[in-house]
Amino acid sequence: MTAQLIRDFLISPEDYLEGELQAATKHEYLSGVVYAMAGGRNVHSQIGGNTFLSLGTRLRGKKCQPFNSDTKVRLRLPAGLRFYYPDVQVVCEPNGPTDTYQDRPVVVVEVISESTRRTDEGEKLQGYCSLPSLENYLLVESERALVIGYRRTPDGFVREVFSGLDAVIALPTIGCELPLADVYERVTFPLPDAAES
Repeated sequence: MTAQLIRDFLISPEDYLEGELQAATKHEYLSGVVYAMAGGRNVHSQIGGNTFLSLGTRLRGKKCQPFNSDTKVRLRLPAGLRFYYPDVQVVCEPNGPTDTYQDRPVVVVEVISESTRRTDEGEKLQGYCSLPSLENYLLVESERALVIGYRRTPDGFVREVFSGLDAVIALPTIGCELPLADVYERVTFPLPDAAES
């Protein structure tokens, strides 16, 4: 999903969070600036839903749990506070039930398209990977069966490529795997007129 600036003045995090409880449209927050999230194509929702379902099934009865795109991630960065809505996140130490965001995701998944690629591969990659809790950041392509993963190692994050429906992403921190066959279930390639999701 793409974002559009909706205010040209800064608002407080408290006003942003209160406004999101009433808003008909989701907004992301970057150091006082609020951006409205544009709607996505069906394939974007389908891939996000498939990923959430696959992780939810594999994590049933375990400590960690997935959250869908209705739950924000809060990032406390030196440059300022940010709130993003990832397509899927997995959390092992969740915030309280009345919060509208999570602080400690261990896995974050973004479904990308040409319109979101720059933000997902740049600003969000930098932000999410600054979280001490994060072990895996997954960028899921919406036009072909391909996932670019960033996995934490003792030497920092390493980039991994998972290609094709037979590929499986190991997520040892949460004790499961994510098969690309699950992520892309019922998705038909190539997509007609796949300019953006």
